[in-house]
Amino acid sequence: MKNYNKQDFPVSEIRRFLEPGPVVLVSSAYKGETNIMTMGWHTVMEFSPSLIGCMITSANYSYDLIKDSGECVINIPEVHMATTVVGIGNCSGSDVNKFEKFNLTAEEATMVKAPLIAECYAHFECKIHDAQMLDKYNFFIFEVVKAHVAISPKYPETIHYRGEGHFMVSGNAVSYRDKFLPQNL
Repeated sequence: MKNYNKQDFPVSEIRRFLEPGPVVLVSSAYKGETNIMTMGWHTVMEFSPSLIGCMITSANYSYDLIKDSGECVINIPEVHMATTVVGIGNCSGSDVNKFEKFNLTAEEATMVKAPLIAECYAHFECKIHDAQMLDKYNFFIFEVVKAHVAISPKYPETIHYRGEGHFMVSGNAVSYRDKFLPQNL
């Protein structure tokens, strides 16, 4: 086992080490308005029903679109879209149509009115499952009601935010399947 030399670290920056998944693009729609926001923090909360939790600040243009419509789509981009992902995060949907500005294709979803982003690897259509923590924490709990995932590649090159403008690209897949109990796979 390896030992590490450690130093104190600002607690406000620990998210750099705890980001639980890839950066995603959240698309929303309400009363003729659409938007896309970049989101780097989300967490799986339950497997069945499939629940995802995330904090979206009420200052974000997408917040009201999602809260008022009760739905959104979580789209998973690959590394080739990194510049677009950053650009989307650097502007507000209150000022610009992000589908047009970033030349993205809005496709009709199956179960929600929010659009899919065709250029993304996967799409998870979501409806608000529980809104109890919205007013106090801006924390949404979504239920994934429909999922669309590309056939190939099996392991997409997703990007994971490390803070200060740095990303990590998902790396080589390694398998320890033979070490797991079947019920934990």
